[in-house]
Amino acid sequence: MNPKTKHAAIFLAISLLWLKTYIVYKVSFTLPIDHFLQEILLFLNPLSFLVLYFCLANLASPGKRSRIILWLSFIYSFILYANVVYYRFFTDFLTIPVLFQTKNVGDIGNSVYELVYVTDIFFFVDLFLLAYLLKQTRWKADHLLKPVDRRKIFLCGVAVFAVHLILAEINRPQLLTRTFDREILVKSLGTFNYHLYDIMLQSKSSMQKALASNMDAEKILSNVKKETANNPELYGIAKGKNLIMVSLESTQNFVLNYKINGEEVTPFLNELAESSYYFNNFYHQTGQGKTSDSEFLIDNSLYPLPRGAVFQTHPLNEYNAMPEILKSSGYYSAVFHGNNKSFWNRDVIYKTMGYDKFYSEEYYHVTDDNSINYGLKDIPFFKQSIPYLKKLPQPFYARFITLTNHHPYLIHEKEQWIEPYPVDDGTVSRYFTTVRYADEALRQFFEELKSSGLYENSVVVVYGDHYGISERHQEAMADVLNKATLTAYNQVELQQVPLFIHVPGKKGKKLDTVGGQIDLKPTLLHLLGIESKDDVHFGTDLFSKDHHELTVLRNGSFITDNYIYTNETCYVKPFGAPVEEEKCKSYIEQAKEELDQSDRIIYGDLLRFLK
Repeated sequence: MNPKTKHAAIFLAISLLWLKTYIVYKVSFTLPIDHFLQEILLFLNPLSFLVLYFCLANLASPGKRSRIILWLSFIYSFILYANVVYYRFFTDFLTIPVLFQTKNVGDIGNSVYELVYVTDIFFFVDLFLLAYLLKQTRWKADHLLKPVDRRKIFLCGVAVFAVHLILAEINRPQLLTRTFDREILVKSLGTFNYHLYDIMLQSKSSMQKALASNMDAEKILSNVKKETANNPELYGIAKGKNLIMVSLESTQNFVLNYKINGEEVTPFLNELAESSYYFNNFYHQTGQGKTSDSEFLIDNSLYPLPRGAVFQTHPLNEYNAMPEILKSSGYYSAVFHGNNKSFWNRDVIYKTMGYDKFYSEEYYHVTDDNSINYGLKDIPFFKQSIPYLKKLPQPFYARFITLTNHHPYLIHEKEQWIEPYPVDDGTVSRYFTTVRYADEALRQFFEELKSSGLYENSVVVVYGDHYGISERHQEAMADVLNKATLTAYNQVELQQVPLFIHVPGKKGKKLDTVGGQIDLKPTLLHLLGIESKDDVHFGTDLFSKDHHELTVLRNGSFITDNYIYTNETCYVKPFGAPVEEEKCKSYIEQAKEELDQSDRIIYGDLLRFLK
C-alpha cells in the first residue's frame, strides 16, 4: 500500500484546517506583520500544532479513525471560532480563566448576539467537505497503521514544532518568559500552541499560592511599598466626608467636548470638568476583567491579572481594600449595581474586600420598560438608589456601577437625545447615543444628591471604567477623530478615560498629570486624611509633586509625561513620532517589574502574611 494513501485522511484534515486558520489570521484577527519572518511564522504556526494534534487519530483503531479525525477537526474549528467571536469585541484571545466565567454569558446575550454573524457558517464548511471525502475510497482512514508509521508522523510533527519554535525565538527573544501581549504570542506561536502555553501558565499560577512562604512575601512586599509625600494643601481637606464613586461604563475621554451636528455629547460632564479636579491624561489599566478589573484597581491599587479576572480567579485572597481601610476610620461601605449580584462574582469578592452592603438587582424594581441590554437603565438606577443612599450610616463610602453605555450600545429611540454618529459602523454610531444618555443620568443624579442634602458633605468621584470602542473599529474611529488613519500611538491615547474629583468648596481645575486607575486609592485616602504608608500599593497620590508619572497598562504598554511605549516602539509626545528605544529604556524594565510583582502578590496571596 502506498504510504501516502495510508495517511491521506489525516493529511487532508490537516491541510483544510491549516488553510482555514491562516485565512482566519488574515481576515478575522488584526495581526500586524512587520517583516517577512513574521509572515512565515504566521503561515507555519498552525501546522506545528496540527501534525502533533492529529497523532491522536493514529492511536485509534481503523474502524474509528475517520470519526476521531472528524471530532478532532470539529473541536479545533470550534475553539478557533470561539476565539474569533471573543476577538470581535475584546480584540483579545481566550484564556483558561475566561473559560471559567461561563456564568456571565447569560447576562451578556445582546453583546454575544451582536458578535455572531450569519456568514459564520463558513467557518465550518470545511467540516462538511471533510465528512464527505472521508466516505470516499481514496480518503478512507481504515488502513492498519504500523507503530513505525505512527512514529514517523510524530517525529515529523516534533521537527516542524522545533523549527517553528526556533524561528519564533529568533523573531522575539525570550518569547515565553518576557511577553505579556497575547497578540504577540498568537502571532509567534499560533492560536493553539498559545492555548497550550496558557494551560501551562494556569498550572504554574495555581501552584504559587501553595508554595508561597512568609519569606517570599517579605522579599516582594518590601520592594513594593513606595509612599510619596502628600500634597500639604490638599491632604485631609475632605476628612470625615462621604465618598461617592461613580463608574461610567465604557466611557472614553475623547467624548468630552465632542459635538455631533453642533450638539454636545456630554454637556454635563463638560460642566462637571469646570467645577471639579479634572484629569485629562488619565488611563484605564484593565485587562480581561474589564469593569471588574477597574473596581479591583481602584479599591486595591494592584494591577489586574494578565489572564482572566481577579474577581473570578482569586476572590478569597487576603486584600487590604479601600472598604477595609475606611472601616477603621468609621466608614460604612456599599456598592450599588442594577444587575445580577453574581455577575463577575461580585457577591463573593465584595465580602472579601470588606463591603458592608451590596445593593444588586434584587433591591431594584426592574421592568421591561426601565431596563435594556444588561439591566436597569442608568436614570431609574440612580433614582431608585437615592433612598438607600440616604439611609446609609455616615460617613460612608458608596460606589455606583452604571450599565446603559455598554456594548452593543442600545437605547430606546425616545431616549436618544443626540443623533447617532453618521458612519456605517453601527457600534461606533450608536456609542454616542448611549454616552449622551449616561451623561443625562449623571446630571439627574447630581441634582438628587443636592436635593437630598448629601452633596455638600460628599466627595464625588466620577471615572470611566474602560474603553468602549475597541481596535476593531479603527476606520470609523479615524473618521470620528478626523484622522486619515489610527496609529499604535493613537490607540494608546484612546485608552484615556475621564476622571473627575469633586470636593465641596474647592474650585475646579484641569490637571495634565499622567495617571491611571491604580493611583486612585492613595489619592483618595490622602484627601480623606488617611495615611497609606503601611499599605501595599503600586499607585501614588495624583496631587503630590512626587507623583510617579509612569502609567503601566496591563499589556505592558506604558505612558510617561514625555513618551508612550507600545508594540515595542517608543513614541515621543505629543506628536507620536517613533524615537530610539533608548528614550524609553529606563521605564521598560520598571513597567515589567511592577506587573510581575503585582501578579506574584495575587497568585501567591502574599498579603495574607501581613495579617
